[in-house]
This record gives sequence, C-alpha cells and structure tokens, in this order.
Amino acid sequence: MIQVEMHDGSLIEIEIYGEGPSLLLPVNTQIIEGAQAEEMLKWGVDPALGRSIVDGLRDRYRVIAYDYEGHVFKHAKPDTLTPSNIADDFLAIANAAGADTFAYYGYSWLALSGMQLSIRTNRLSALIMGGFPPIAGPYKEMLAVTRATHEMTIAPPQKLSSEPTTNDAWDGNTDDYDWSNVDVTMSEAQTRQFVTLYEHLQPFDDRAVQSAISCPRLCFAGTADKIDYGPNWGDVHVNIIGPLVERRQEIEAYGWDVAVLEGLDHTQAMQAASVLPILRPWLDRKL
Repeated sequence: MIQVEMHDGSLIEIEIYGEGPSLLLPVNTQIIEGAQAEEMLKWGVDPALGRSIVDGLRDRYRVIAYDYEGHVFKHAKPDTLTPSNIADDFLAIANAAGADTFAYYGYSWLALSGMQLSIRTNRLSALIMGGFPPIAGPYKEMLAVTRATHEMTIAPPQKLSSEPTTNDAWDGNTDDYDWSNVDVTMSEAQTRQFVTLYEHLQPFDDRAVQSAISCPRLCFAGTADKIDYGPNWGDVHVNIIGPLVERRQEIEAYGWDVAVLEGLDHTQAMQAASVLPILRPWLDRKL
C-alpha cells in the first residue's frame, strides 16, 4: 500500500490492482460485513461496491484505487476542498502510482471532480462521469443543500423531518445522503468543506470548458435520479438525469457518449451491477 500526501498535508492510502492502461478510481475497496452489510443489501447497496468495481476491471486495467470520499470525512478540509486542490490531489496520486497517463471514473461529486481534473491536465486518456451531468450541472442547487446542511451542524439540536432521500440507507455519497441525521453523524468541518467546494463552483461554466476536454468521455445516470429535498433544505430539487435526457444531442455534440439507465435512482445507478456493463465495454473500445 502506498501513502500519498494531499494538499493539506494529510496522507491517503492508494492500492494498485492489475496491469494495463491506468485507471484512477476513487472508491473504498473495503468490504462491509455483518449487520450493516445485511441492511445495505436490503436497499440494493453492494457492501463490497468499490471492490466489486475493481474486480470487474483489474484483469485488463491497472486500477489505482483510493477512498477519497472517506479521506475527506476523516481529514476534513473545511476551507481547502476546492476544485483546484482536488485536481492537485488526484494528480499527486497518479504521480505516486507512476501513471503518466490515466483514465478516470467518478460518481456524483467525484464525477464533477473528474471534469475539474480534465480541464487542468492533458494526461487523461478517458473520463467517465456517473451521477452528475457534464453540462447544466446542479451547482446552485447543491450549494443551497450543503449550506442548509452546514447550518444544521452549527444550530442547536432539533428534531428534523426524515426528508430528503431516495431511501433511508446512505450509500456514501453526499448528494443523496439522509441529511436529516446530519446533527448526529457529521461535524461542522465535514459539512463546511462541501460548502467550500460548491461555492468555488458557482462561477464555473460547464459549457465553456468543453473544448478543453480532449479525451474520450462518457456520462451516465439513472432515469429516476431526481432528489427532492424537503423544507429543512429550502425545498430544493436536484435533477441529475434531466440534462442527459433533455440536452442529450447537445451533450453528444460536445463529444460525450451518453448512457441512460432506465428506472434507476442515484443509489441504484452507482452499483457495480449497473456500472460495469457500461464502463467495461466502453473502456475496452476507447483504450
């Protein structure tokens, strides 16, 4: 296992599996067991999600796995989780792994982080964004949600409604986390780092940067990937799938391949059983 220093001086562990073209994969490879795993399975969540994706790719690709989301929760970066710093962190990981060029796959906020990486380096051989659109992204809406969540962590404890979520099980992604439990599960610093991220993304024009992305690129989402946040979050509606359906021709004109997963929500579309049938054949064709 290799340890790599991040922009704030903290260390992250990376694991390398297989041989072939390099692929940066920000996933947790640890397998969850016991009662927690049983509960996850009830919701259709793979307790070995990251490992399942790695195992589905390692026979042909050199998979560089690192749990960046877990890292930022363990080592919160309330003032420095910016798009530029995230890109620097990913490049540091690629350097430590000896990957001069590499593909990248990320889901949800890690997908938008991949786009930020792609406009800051010419080393990407391919970019895959899952669960976040490459144009017309909900940056404004996610800022409202994360600001409201941050306020909850600094306000006196109170009983909140059970909204919003696509279900009551958290899959590890901040975009559809059961924010109603935030007062007991997340710290002020943990929530503020995502406010910092989305604040820095407010002036970002995702259409204007398309010409700067030169590598093959794929985006996908489930047709049910729409999240309604309740009154505690200002009744914000986050529509992930909308741009992929309503603006598909425009997205494809920018050079993207688009995949739409029928009937799947944000959590379902990130499972290995949904991702690998899209990701593996596409990578095989492009790389």
